Amino acid sequence: MGHSRREFLKSSGVIAGTLVRELAGVQGIRAQIGNVPPAERTIQTPVLTVGFEESGNTQGFPIILLHGFPDDVRAWDEVGAALAGAGYRVLVPYLRGYGRTRFRDVAAPRMAEQAAIGQDLIDFADALGLPRFAVAGYDWGGRAACIAAALHRDRVRAAVLIGGYSIQNTLAPARPAAPETERALWYQWYFNTERGRKGLEANRRGLCRLLWETWSPTWHFSDLTFNKTATSFDNPDFVDVVIHSYRHRNLNAPGDPRFATVERQLAGRPRIEVPSIVLYGADDGIGRPPADTPAERALLPARVGRQIVAGAGHFLPREKPVVVSSALLELLDATK
Repeated sequence: MGHSRREFLKSSGVIAGTLVRELAGVQGIRAQIGNVPPAERTIQTPVLTVGFEESGNTQGFPIILLHGFPDDVRAWDEVGAALAGAGYRVLVPYLRGYGRTRFRDVAAPRMAEQAAIGQDLIDFADALGLPRFAVAGYDWGGRAACIAAALHRDRVRAAVLIGGYSIQNTLAPARPAAPETERALWYQWYFNTERGRKGLEANRRGLCRLLWETWSPTWHFSDLTFNKTATSFDNPDFVDVVIHSYRHRNLNAPGDPRFATVERQLAGRPRIEVPSIVLYGADDGIGRPPADTPAERALLPARVGRQIVAGAGHFLPREKPVVVSSALLELLDATK
């Protein structure tokens, strides 16, 4: 990519080239492709039976879209429609512990450390026979996208990282953050107690809805929108998976021994050397977007764009789907 285009993508208030093509809106794109709903499918990986949705051109270049906590595949409906309308193959899996995804071994411990979520993405691509793919994700899905891009750069053509570089050091205790940051992470400390486990089990929908409201305070979603996703939290593994994820990252639960080497790699904060665009919601209730720093640029040396999206919080694919789909299309166009 030429220097001028790189600087344009970095400085533009919106990622412009594809946005112009999307002014008709997602409804117009759906009309172009006949408003065909995504196909519901399952596929087996070594560990999981993964439920996922597929849309678009089956011969098109594959794009994998990864949701976060607490959410599911519905987060990507409008983004997926735009990508399918542009001729891509769109694949949206339920993460372990959500929706129709199940562990194959009923006796397997329900673990969800970051290395496992990252490996799930590679296993999913392997099961579908995808030698290369593009990926976008946020929250847990953003971390999985970061891990795959960092450790499997030969597989990932391009990545849209919502929330930035989010690989964690799970081997050393984190330093206490500023009080307002610690307060925003109350749910993590709650999940590190047995009261928190019981609270999530008893109040999973109410708790998750509270997180939606506080993490995206300017997004006014309907009961219907929430309820379409809330059924995914009824997955029998949801509570165990969520609790393990938040305890493991705080050194309060053991990891899967098969990922010990990977976690050591991740603790070193490996660079992501595939073309990427980073997006942040300006109103994210978990924390304000960080300033662009040399440290971030060092971790993302192939980064071609960075945008803080006004009027959006944590659930960026739901709140500003045109921005997200435009970033993906612009990045894929630039990496042809």
